[in-house]
Amino acid sequence: MNKKTPRKGRHGFKKRISDILKVEKPDAALDKLDRLSTPKIINVLFSLLYDLDQEIKWPAVTLMGKMVAKIADSNMEAARIIMRRLMWNLNDESGGIGWGSPEAMAEILSRHDVLAGEYASILISYARRDGNFLEYEMLQQGFLWGIGRLAGVRPLLIQDASRYVVPYLKSTDPIVRGLALWTLGQMDIKELNLNLEELLKDNSKVQIYMDPDLKTFRIKDLAAEALNKYR
Repeated sequence: MNKKTPRKGRHGFKKRISDILKVEKPDAALDKLDRLSTPKIINVLFSLLYDLDQEIKWPAVTLMGKMVAKIADSNMEAARIIMRRLMWNLNDESGGIGWGSPEAMAEILSRHDVLAGEYASILISYARRDGNFLEYEMLQQGFLWGIGRLAGVRPLLIQDASRYVVPYLKSTDPIVRGLALWTLGQMDIKELNLNLEELLKDNSKVQIYMDPDLKTFRIKDLAAEALNKYR
């Protein structure tokens, strides 16, 4: 019996965090969780990044960003340890897959300028064939969303990343294609002279998280918007 108690305790704590994320917006969730153990909450959020329920995963991404940025303000090394843990999750040697880690990294970087300066190039490296390339399409979806998220708030840090995003427009995965289009739409891509004619016929749909909502777009509409923006 004694051996089962800690597991039940961990499960109960995780469920408590999940329930809060499902009903509260991230700011309200942060207020509710502020009195609890920060390391325990961070550990739960790591596990929730893998959750298939998008109504749990994405609030967990947002809350991770808010909490780690707050940690960094008082203890930068503790925040760097969390960043290194996210990076380790994406390393082949970790033995895991790292679902949700690129998104969490980007959300943290979007909320803290010092961490952004230190780690933005690493986030971009996951898109690079000559860098820390991630071959799984679900991870590609993650870093593409992450680069787009960072582009919206720190454009100078990712201004040279567009050339690494362009190849993903030809992905066989419609979500990857759609996220690549959306991400390029967050950047200044006038100089790229993109040929988006094929994508103007693409009826595939993609969901994109824009805190606090998941929004659905047709790829052909994203392509038309990009063409209109940079004609």
